Amino acid sequence: MFGLFKKKKQPISFEGLTHIQADMHSHLLPGIDDGSQNMEESISMIRELVDMGYKKLITTPHIMNDFYKNTPEIVLGKLEDVRAELIKQNIDVELGAAAEYYLDEGLLSKLENKEKLLTFGDNYLLFETSYMNESQQLDAAVFMMQSQGYKPVMAHPERYVYLFGKFEKLQKIYDRGVLLQVNINSLTGYYSKPSKMMAEELVEKGMVSFVGSDCHRDKHLEVLKEARKTRAYHSLLTQNCLLNNQLVGQVATAV
Repeated sequence: MFGLFKKKKQPISFEGLTHIQADMHSHLLPGIDDGSQNMEESISMIRELVDMGYKKLITTPHIMNDFYKNTPEIVLGKLEDVRAELIKQNIDVELGAAAEYYLDEGLLSKLENKEKLLTFGDNYLLFETSYMNESQQLDAAVFMMQSQGYKPVMAHPERYVYLFGKFEKLQKIYDRGVLLQVNINSLTGYYSKPSKMMAEELVEKGMVSFVGSDCHRDKHLEVLKEARKTRAYHSLLTQNCLLNNQLVGQVATAV
C-alpha cells in the first residue's frame, strides 16, 4: 500500500546538453589485442561511434608484459593503417592512439628506464591494474609517472573487485592526483551490480575525470547506447569535472 505513495522519478531530459564527443578508451586497432580482430570490424565499430556523435576517438590497445607485447611502433603503425581506411571510406572522425598499460613488471621497467610511453591529450597516461588483487607497486608506479611529467589515469576503477566496499582506498588514490576513468557501460550494471554502484558513487562525488566506451566489439556499442540514457550519464553531462570534450582537436602525445 505504501508503495503507492512513493515519489515517481521525473523523466530524464537531455535537451540542451552536449553529449560526450571524445572517447579516450577503446580497442579499435585490428589484430593486436582482445579488441577488433580485423579491419572490417574496426571500421564497423568506428562508423557506429561516429553515428552516435563522437568526433574524436583515442583508441588504447593493451600493453601487457605477458600477453600483449605491443610497442609504440606496432600501435602507431596500425593507427596509420586504420586512418588510411577511414579516408578511403570517407569517414570523418579524428582518430588517435595511446595505450592501456597494465601495471606489471613491464610497465615498472619502462618507467625506471624512462622510456617514452604512449599518452593522449595533455600527457595523460592510461593504466589498469589486476581486477582481483591490489598492486603493491601502485604507489611507486604513480610516483614515477608523476615525477616524469605524466598525468596518471586509472582505467575503470569501478571494476576492480579489490576495491568493492573499500571506497576509502580509491579515495586515497584519487587524493594522490590520479585521475579516474569510468566505463560508461558500468552505469547500466553491464559488468556487475557492485561496479554500477561504484561508478554511480564516483559520479555523485564528482570524482570522474574521463569516461570511456572501452569498446572491444559490437555488443559493447549496443550497451553504450543504453548507458547514454541513464541518470548517472545525465549527471556527468551537467558536471564540470569531465575532461573528454577538451580532447577534441588536441594532438595525442605519442613518442
